[in-house]
Amino acid sequence: MSETIDAAVKSLNEKLEGNEFNGTAKFVIEGEGAVMVDDAGARAGDDEADVTLTADAETFHAIMTNDLDPTAAFMTGKLSVDGDMGMAMQLGSALS
Repeated sequence: MSETIDAAVKSLNEKLEGNEFNGTAKFVIEGEGAVMVDDAGARAGDDEADVTLTADAETFHAIMTNDLDPTAAFMTGKLSVDGDMGMAMQLGSALS
């Protein structure tokens, strides 16, 4: 597992602490791997999910550090969403 994926899992778990997320999401970090998010938290993995969000490592890092709003990333084409858009919005709210 890459350092980027390890850092992503840690960051996502910190952001999700105390927030409720009812579903499954997958973050694909281009060139690095994937992180699964569900009601148990974040972990490295590449399973089926309700929604898949794909971005490069720089964009993902900017979202995790609150330097880039997930909605803005999507609207500018830096973040692609495949699957349940409502689930993506719920996750975006949980990460803010």
